[in-house]
Amino acid sequence: MAGAPISREVALRIGLAARSLPDTEPKRLIAVLIEHVGHPLTEAKLDKLTVKDLKQAAEGELQDLPQDALKTALNSLKGQDDTSADPSLPEIEAYEEGDMPNSIRVACASNSSTQLNGHFGSCARFLVYQVSKDESRLVAIRSTQGDKEADDKNAFRAEIVNDCHVLYVMSIGGPAAAKVVKNGLHPIKQPQGGDVSDVIENLKQVLSSSPPPWLAKVMGVGAEDRVRFSVEEEAAS
Repeated sequence: MAGAPISREVALRIGLAARSLPDTEPKRLIAVLIEHVGHPLTEAKLDKLTVKDLKQAAEGELQDLPQDALKTALNSLKGQDDTSADPSLPEIEAYEEGDMPNSIRVACASNSSTQLNGHFGSCARFLVYQVSKDESRLVAIRSTQGDKEADDKNAFRAEIVNDCHVLYVMSIGGPAAAKVVKNGLHPIKQPQGGDVSDVIENLKQVLSSSPPPWLAKVMGVGAEDRVRFSVEEEAAS
C-alpha cells in the first residue's frame, strides 16, 4: 500500500480493533480507515473517530456489525480499551510519534486506576506510558479482555504491549517472560507493587542519570555513551 508507513502504536491499535470486528482482517480495516480519513494514519486521526464514522466508512461496509463490537473497536483505535467501562481510570494524554525525543514506552500491569498491582497472567489491563528523563504521559490503557479465547494466553498478552520496551509486573512466570522477551520487552518484577506514578518517577531518574546500556540503546544513545554508562555501573558496584 502506497504512502507513509504507520507507527507501531497505530498498527497495534488497529490490530486490537480488528479482533473486535467479526470477519475483519487488520489489512482490510487499515484500507477502510485510510479511505475514510486519508493517508497517513496517525494517532491524532484515530482519536477523532466516532462510531458513526466507522459505520459510514467505505460506503457503510461496517455498518451492519454489532454496535457493541464497533464501540469496542473504537476504544481500541483510540488506545482506550476499557476506559468506557471504568470511568475511574485516568485520562489518556495526547501523544504523537516524535513528541518526546529519547523516550521509551513502558507498560504497567494493573487491576486498578493508578496502581502497579497486577500479575502478568491475570491483570485486568496494562497502563502504557511514554517516558523520557523530563516527562511522562499515559498514552494508552489496554484491556486484557479476550485472553481466555486466545490459543496462547501469554502470547496474547505479550502482543497487546509489543510496542513497549519495558514491562513492570508484580510477578511473571518463566514461560510468560520468554513470550514477553520474544516480543521485544524487558520484564521487571516489583513484587511489592506500588503507585504507578512512583514507578514512572523512579524510571525517569534512571533515564536522567546512568541508564544500563540496553536501556540507553532503546533511548537512542550512541555507542560511545553506552560504554560510558557501562563503566559507571561497574565503578559504582
